This record gives sequence, C-alpha cells and structure tokens, in this order.
Amino acid sequence: MGKYAFGVDVGGTTVKMGLFDDKANLLEKWEIPTVKENKGSAVLPDVAESILMKMKEKGISESDVAGIGIGVPGPVDETGMLVGGAVNLGWESFYIPAALNAYIKIPVKATNDANAAAFGEMWQGGGKGYRSMVAVTLGTGVGGGIIVNGKLLTGATGAGGEIGHMHLEDEETECCNCGNRGCMEQYASATGLVRLAGRRLAEDDKPSILRSGELSAKEVFDAVKEKDEVAVEIAEQFGDYLGKGLAVIASVVNPEVFVIGGGVSKAGEILLSFVEPAFQKYAFKQCRNAKLVLARLGNDAGIYGAAALILL
Repeated sequence: MGKYAFGVDVGGTTVKMGLFDDKANLLEKWEIPTVKENKGSAVLPDVAESILMKMKEKGISESDVAGIGIGVPGPVDETGMLVGGAVNLGWESFYIPAALNAYIKIPVKATNDANAAAFGEMWQGGGKGYRSMVAVTLGTGVGGGIIVNGKLLTGATGAGGEIGHMHLEDEETECCNCGNRGCMEQYASATGLVRLAGRRLAEDDKPSILRSGELSAKEVFDAVKEKDEVAVEIAEQFGDYLGKGLAVIASVVNPEVFVIGGGVSKAGEILLSFVEPAFQKYAFKQCRNAKLVLARLGNDAGIYGAAALILL
C-alpha cells in the first residue's frame, strides 16, 4: 500500500480535501470552490487537478498514493455508482471511480457524503473504538450514516442511512422537502427546531426571550441555558421527536453508539440531556444500552471518512 491517501468531501459550495499518511494522520487540508455550472461537469476535473498540484508540491508520486476516497451528496452504492444523481450538483447517475480516473490514474473509492462523515467519526471521532454505530447529522436536514460491524450500510440503491425521512408524525400538514409529511427532519433538524419554536410561540402569550429577535436553533438552546420555560418546552418536544427516531433506528440496527453532529450539536451536552430520556422511554429494552455521544471531527468528518475508505 502507498504511504498516503486523499480524502475528498464534495459539498454544494466547496470541496474539502485532506492529505493523510498511512497512520491516519491528517497532514494537510484545503478547499476549492464547487463549480456547479454546466451540470457540475468541472467538479471532478477540478478535484483531480487540485490533488495533482498537491502531489507535485509535496513531491509525492502516484505509486506513493494508496488511493482517493470521495464522498458526494447523493446515494452511492457499494461499487461507487451514483444512483439517481446528485440534485444540488446537477449530476445524473454515473460510476464515480471511472469518471475521476479519466483525470487522475489513482485508485478511487466513493460513497455518500453522510456515510463518509459517519465512517470518519467511527475511525477517528466520537465513535472511535466502536464497530457498530449510527452517525446523526442535525443540520438544515437530518442526515445519517449506519455502520454495522465496521461496514457501511449503503442499501440496495445507496439510500441506506436516510434517517431524516423516517415517518414520525401522522398529523403533519406541511410537506417535507422529500415530498412526504411527518418526516423526522421536519422536527429534529435545525430548521425543524425553529418550526417547533414558531408553533409553540403562536399557541399563547407566555413570556419568553425567544419572542425578541430572530429564531434559530442556537437561540433556542441559549434560552434553555437561561432556564426560559418556553424554550425548555420546545427543547423537550424536539428531544422527544429525536429520541423516538433514534429508538426506532436502534430496534433495527442495534448500534453500540449514536454519534450526534451537525450544527444543532454545538449546543453540547445539554442537547443530549433532552434526547436521552426520550430514547430510553421509546427504545426496545435490549437496545437501551446504546450510548449517545457528540461528534468530534466537525467539518473534517467527511475527509476523514473518505480517506478511511482507502486506509481501512
């Protein structure tokens, strides 16, 4: 095996890249813009060019590189096929390793970006030391990555781990971005938390510091820390939805640990204090020993996980 590996995390705004040695050390990281014009046709050529420039800068030959791992925002099956495309890049279905190899002759492995982040957290983050885990990303939506016995669960069409679209609420009238109603991410994401807050504030005139200023997930948990009663009620409802969703996942996957990341996780341990009781309430008895921990790698999880595709 070569002495180095590259981890690539393709996002809608930037492509994050990292150079790793074969001992899992991140030697350097950098970003390039994601050029989405012309159906994202420049993204992979730009990735290849940037990696080749870095290799030249560092005096690294192709034989020194074990491979390139890449995470992309769309369903990817075990072979590296993008199934159904990546809407926010303008990509249609194609075989990612072959497409990247057209520009750089180094072995390539590909996966979904959320799966890559999950793999990164298992490898060097909050899930280190565990073999079965579920990574949960609480951002604009709810992303997920499932690892069982050290292996990513991608599913038949690469959609394994789409936990944000688990149905939790029959009475929902608003549509999720996926077109369904009552999905977990309508309640347990950053935008979902703001939705819950808006609905709660509209119920009555109970005093709350949330009534002044712009609502955000951060504002809700900041108010919780100030012991604002309405904010606490909102956080309890949020925690109930998320805890219920994790309990359902636990009964199917039976993980050792849930690693919770994304913007909402910046609230810290106080977030877990609202989720843990609900998880214990709803979880099947034999699954209740699953730990709930915070992610550790932040925005670097994707490049770590992509590199892990090569190095593990």
